[in-house]
Amino acid sequence: MLTPQVTIQTEDFDLSREIKALRAQDLRVGAVCSFVGTVRDTRALTGQAADEVQAMELEHYPGMTEKSIEAMIEQAHQRFDFYAARVVHRVGRLLPADQIVLVAVTSAHRGESFKACEFLMDYLKTQAPFWKKEQTPQGAQWVDARVSDDAALARWGISAANA
Repeated sequence: MLTPQVTIQTEDFDLSREIKALRAQDLRVGAVCSFVGTVRDTRALTGQAADEVQAMELEHYPGMTEKSIEAMIEQAHQRFDFYAARVVHRVGRLLPADQIVLVAVTSAHRGESFKACEFLMDYLKTQAPFWKKEQTPQGAQWVDARVSDDAALARWGISAANA
């Protein structure tokens, strides 16, 4: 059975198992690029207790989210020469240091894998239908996309007005 391109789940994922499954599907693979995003405690960046992220909650629309990400992968295929991509995105309640997202891309050579992986992460950050709420000592608040995320997507020639 082939590994699906996109999985949305509450449970954690195992990077090495995901990469092994992706590589096993195609013996032409000469390169695998992966990105793993984690929940960070912004207090560690700013030194201010007020910025402490105690937990994060991610919500999505089942079915719609997977289709949206699959369309992103198709867009990446139109731009880059790679074999396969795998996106695992977690939803539900997450704590600092928890893994949130995995993007893995296989290709013959590293350059195409790196570019496709970065493109998919930039796309996911701004266009994937997820809603994120951060819990801090001051309470919970929904998080908007950042201008810097839109700028990252713009370098691929895609405009977004999220922030």
